[in-house]
Amino acid sequence: MQKQIEKLCKSLRIGSLFSEKYKEISAETNEEFLLKLLTEAVTEREVNRKNRLLKQANFDLLKTFGNYIFDKIQIPEKLNIEDLKNGNFIEKNENLILYGGVGTGKTHMATAIGVSLINRGKNVKFFRTATLVNMLVDAKRDGTIAMFLRKLKSIDLLICDEWGYIPIDNQGAQLLFQVIADCYEKRSLIITTNLDFNNWNTIFFDEKLTSAIIDRLVHHSHLLIFSGESYRLKNSLMR
Repeated sequence: MQKQIEKLCKSLRIGSLFSEKYKEISAETNEEFLLKLLTEAVTEREVNRKNRLLKQANFDLLKTFGNYIFDKIQIPEKLNIEDLKNGNFIEKNENLILYGGVGTGKTHMATAIGVSLINRGKNVKFFRTATLVNMLVDAKRDGTIAMFLRKLKSIDLLICDEWGYIPIDNQGAQLLFQVIADCYEKRSLIITTNLDFNNWNTIFFDEKLTSAIIDRLVHHSHLLIFSGESYRLKNSLMR
């Protein structure tokens, strides 16, 4: 009987929960039993989907807002902390630009927002900006750029970490601009950077392209300014 149940579950593609958990469910009626079993199945499916989204997001390290300190961050009046933590800005396809020195919590915040959105079932992708540019250039060379860009269009939030840490050549800058243009008013971005807008030309070496990127980013963006000492230096074992 058990093997038949497992075979039928596999055939119906309803997972192993039915065949493994049904013995543990107690109910007074058939309807109550079925309701509990289906509820367990839906819960398991949601957990599996969130785990899959977390893996696909490709975060360097998982971070949450537990014990996160906002004291040294200037947050715009239009953006309250709870909306920020829940990632509600994506409902309007708005962006966040997290600007400040190294080690001040920008990547932590970006990741924590991403994790929060994944817990709401949203599709998030995390890239170091230099890695994203290299992947775009490789895809262009291999003839798979259209496919790569389509995958990016399927996400709800794109996080570009360490924006401006490494200069980008002309081809990479043009491809990155295409990604930004594709996101414009369609999906949200978070950019972490230690460069103010006046110095972005040192990344792309093209004044017109730099202006075009800034124009599309700032139109629907919130600027958060991070100050204070580097957390890593503050807590270094060498001090």
